[in-house]
Amino acid sequence: MKFLDEVELDIRAGKGGRGAKSFRREAGVPMGGPDGGNGGKGGNVVVKADRNLHTLLDLHFRPLWHAEDGDAGSGSRKDGKAGTDLLIRVPVGTECIDAKSGTVIIDLTVDEQEFILAKGGRGGKGNAFFKTSTNQAPEHFQPGEEGAAGIFKLSLKLMADAGLLGFPNAGKSTLISRVSAARPKIADYPFTTLTPNLGVARTRDGRSFVIADIPGLIPGAHAGKGLGITFLKHLERTRVLIHLIDPYQLQENGEPMDALEAFDLINAELVAFSQQLSERPQIVVLTKADLAPDLSAHQEISARFRSRSIEVMSISSVTGLGIDNLLIRVADQVFAAGGVLQTNTSEDEV
Repeated sequence: MKFLDEVELDIRAGKGGRGAKSFRREAGVPMGGPDGGNGGKGGNVVVKADRNLHTLLDLHFRPLWHAEDGDAGSGSRKDGKAGTDLLIRVPVGTECIDAKSGTVIIDLTVDEQEFILAKGGRGGKGNAFFKTSTNQAPEHFQPGEEGAAGIFKLSLKLMADAGLLGFPNAGKSTLISRVSAARPKIADYPFTTLTPNLGVARTRDGRSFVIADIPGLIPGAHAGKGLGITFLKHLERTRVLIHLIDPYQLQENGEPMDALEAFDLINAELVAFSQQLSERPQIVVLTKADLAPDLSAHQEISARFRSRSIEVMSISSVTGLGIDNLLIRVADQVFAAGGVLQTNTSEDEV
């Protein structure tokens, strides 16, 4: 299934039905009087969060959403039928934004949460409504009101407790495939991951949390290099960042990249995107420990991080070295940051 996280929709609620102008005509009743019924209300356009959806792709192929108009009123004081509401189902974590002003109208963060994005117009009053003691035969009736309308941008931000961050080929996809049922593409070339992935990770003590993997960053991502910072918004809801660094990663000139330099370069991109996101708690993880002849190199790099009061761990997603301890630490951080850890979450739910 293709991933799509932003769409623009042309939305119009239903127009209210016209009120009726009618006078009663009945044998033996010479002064029947007005009996025009009211028009029906126009249908609303409603957005609803659905935990079973994970992309906005279906909406991309249906940009126009117009709710049903209300029916007109008729004689014998018969009111018109109200227009049917139009329901738009979206993934949990979808923001609805006024495309003109950029204002966030609603953020749907809970399954089954609903919001009326465009309200249907009121039905017009029939002439029977305007009958008074001084106006026994009103000719006046109302047309229905137009429904609310506008262009709305829907933007999906994944709902995850922890987010994986780092350069391309730092081992993010391998890690999420190791600790969850997520099966992202894994290969030995940059930008293997082209879209975000979600998985449920479980600790050995039974706790679980949702983890997100996004495409790798490179220096200059904020200016559009590589895949840019488009997908960083999917880390905005996370409570802790897991910053993966491959100590054997090479720069473009073929020289080994210093791990602290890699850390600082990625964090510069975070600052360029969002100061708030850059201040999120981070756990630095040195990956691919299985490739080291011994762990002395990892230990030396770890000491340099700790000298800057940066938390750091070493793992191997291939052998499982350090994975259990990492998951325990992430779960502790998620809880400390106010997250609610699940003990019975099914991976089919993400």
